[in-house]
Amino acid sequence: MSKLTPGNSTQQPRLANRILSDRIARSTLAALVTLCNLTCQPSTAAPPLTPKEAEAKTADQMKAYSQKIPGTQTTFQMLPIPAGEFLLGSPASEAERKADEGPRLKVEIEPFWMGKHEVTWDEYDVWSFDLDIQRRKLAGIKPTPLDKTADVVTRPTKPYTDMTFGMGHNGYPAICMTQLAAKMYCRWLSAKTGHFYRLPTEAEWEYACRAGTNTAYHFGNDPKQLGNYAWYYDNSEEAYHKIGLKKPNPWGLYDMHGNVSEWVLDAYSAKHYSEFATKTGPFTALQLLKQSKTLYPRIVRGGSWDDDPETLRAAKRIFSSDEWKMQDPQLPQSIWYHTDALFVGFRIIRPLKTPPETLRRKYGLDAPANIKNQND
Repeated sequence: MSKLTPGNSTQQPRLANRILSDRIARSTLAALVTLCNLTCQPSTAAPPLTPKEAEAKTADQMKAYSQKIPGTQTTFQMLPIPAGEFLLGSPASEAERKADEGPRLKVEIEPFWMGKHEVTWDEYDVWSFDLDIQRRKLAGIKPTPLDKTADVVTRPTKPYTDMTFGMGHNGYPAICMTQLAAKMYCRWLSAKTGHFYRLPTEAEWEYACRAGTNTAYHFGNDPKQLGNYAWYYDNSEEAYHKIGLKKPNPWGLYDMHGNVSEWVLDAYSAKHYSEFATKTGPFTALQLLKQSKTLYPRIVRGGSWDDDPETLRAAKRIFSSDEWKMQDPQLPQSIWYHTDALFVGFRIIRPLKTPPETLRRKYGLDAPANIKNQND
């Protein structure tokens, strides 16, 4: 049974609300364990190392690489996504297709690296709980120039409860963050590593998910095969799962369908694609980027462990609503957490060409630098 209400394609929590109520009293020591792992390392300060595979000036030079977050033992993997053209959206003949998925638009994509997996709690907590700063203080390590730049990036207020809700921490995707929080993490990671990371646009995400295919899913049109590639309502057992346990797409990306829905940069408009129907393509990803000054609705892609197969389709557009914050007890409600969105996470990209600051501001590619918490 689909969770979508008539005339509304926003994702409404089904199991998530019940799980939130059932698990809200459960706590975890995962963040403390992570901090212990970080601090129980030799106290000598090694300079941040950029793997040679991460250095490329042309698309032909792009390779997969593993990046260690400086000052920690935590790593993440990035895969090269080739440049190319594709049709954004779905054909009218696709089963379960929604009107907002058309008309299809020809899009020209520039090369970028994309996270092989969704961002995990292991990575996210380094930023959100200041684990890198705490480790340096406990170990007596002096900050590097990159550390100093990263340290001034705003961190979220502490959560009011365990945001894993008992579903798992190490190796599991981070969840329940707002789009702003995901963007601020990217801003911090960029400062921390010296490379520019950001959320993908809606077009870039769909291009990477399809990986050269044009079917409803990157493996074809038959949802009966979904269990080989995705965690979704029928097989998830009411929870997200560790990253990378299912088969990847043709470009090596895991969990592009299911597990957790993933934030993109775009705001949502049901008629956004139609606004380009009379214009001549191909369009760039940034030309199609929908911006908005309003908090809702914003787009997530890919569907989740709490979704039916049709919501995991490559072209499916899912958008946020204030219902994702219904059980947030804080007043005012937090800018960092969607307490009811136990199905939302994110994945990062790194463009081959780092955009100039003017372009980053024009398209809102970074989280605003002036965001501060009330007590800062």
